[in-house]
Amino acid sequence: MSKRYKQLIEKIEADKAYSVTDGSDTVKSLTSAKFDETVEVALNLNVDPRHADQMVRGAIVLPHGTGKTVRVAVFAKGAKADEAKAAGADIVGTDDLVAQIKEGIFNFDVVVAAPDCMGLVGQIGRILGPKGMMPNPKTGTVTPDVATAIKNVKGGQVNFRVDKKGNIHVGIGKASFEATQIAENLTSLLQAINKQKPASAKGRYIKNAALSLTMSPAVKLDVLELADIK
Repeated sequence: MSKRYKQLIEKIEADKAYSVTDGSDTVKSLTSAKFDETVEVALNLNVDPRHADQMVRGAIVLPHGTGKTVRVAVFAKGAKADEAKAAGADIVGTDDLVAQIKEGIFNFDVVVAAPDCMGLVGQIGRILGPKGMMPNPKTGTVTPDVATAIKNVKGGQVNFRVDKKGNIHVGIGKASFEATQIAENLTSLLQAINKQKPASAKGRYIKNAALSLTMSPAVKLDVLELADIK
């Protein structure tokens, strides 16, 4: 363990479960890298994603964005393609975009698709899926309103989805954000995740939660407080 990391650990009370406000203040104090670190939240939910009715998945536009510049590729044709270009899409295409992806060229971060192009997107599902880029109606990335989808993605939309062990990891900002901005982004994310609580999930929904920076130790959050964020 490096001296720097030990110094950061000393700033965290070992047995304390921090509130959203205190946790945001504390994680901001852990800034130590030479770049603008990402603020990340890690949650462990009491769900079994192997059951379809316990899959927790969705999207939320964070009030203060993510601090990242997001490049958007859009599958659209005709008037929808024009709408996408006007809304600020970085790449708009159909067959040409499919060919580019098959060649392994990924000069974008998020994919949006008009519904009438999903047949094309299906051809590259096995490529986009593992990268977490497959458009999906649940995250608002398959929609006839491509302009709004582009606005949301570029404005700070984050997607969340539990993995096989019930974990969710989401970047919710940058170390350069004010602590209040981190707290408000975290609150918005938790509201969205709490709304997705499956009716079949029994007991405590959020089992563990922590906030951290790219290069920092984790700050444990108070799961009882998080469960009350509606």
